[in-house]
Amino acid sequence: MKLARIARPRDWRLWLGALALSMFVTGGASGASGKIEKVDESELLAVGFKVLVAKTSVQEDWVTRLPPGQIRAMQRTGKKFFIYPDAPRKQIYIGGPNEYAAYQQLHPGSKLAAEEAAKQASAYRRKQDESMQKATARDKSDPFLGADWGDLGW
Repeated sequence: MKLARIARPRDWRLWLGALALSMFVTGGASGASGKIEKVDESELLAVGFKVLVAKTSVQEDWVTRLPPGQIRAMQRTGKKFFIYPDAPRKQIYIGGPNEYAAYQQLHPGSKLAAEEAAKQASAYRRKQDESMQKATARDKSDPFLGADWGDLGW
């Protein structure tokens, strides 16, 4: 019985290649979002966002790990929230859908970016639906779903 598998150099190159490819893809996705619009904290407070200060080291770490300079949607206990991190002060600005809608009215340009992202997501889901419908039609036409008598072990 083999207890440990010694990785061959070929395996390491494969893993490093996969890692590099994934970093390239995620880097391209984050770079495609465009410019980061500066969010004014006083505007957030004016439209009703509340300030939550991090009190523990875990909370401080979480605040510093959030992507800076952008409002992020989150869901907690079935409720939707929008947060904006302020890492230097170790605090976040948090608001609900009404506060975020009020902020969007102040900045109509950022609304266009959100609509464009929604269109891209819709196109992606539509493409997935088409491929799933083709796969379902293929599966319904083949009663054995691609299985052969040899696969049954007879």
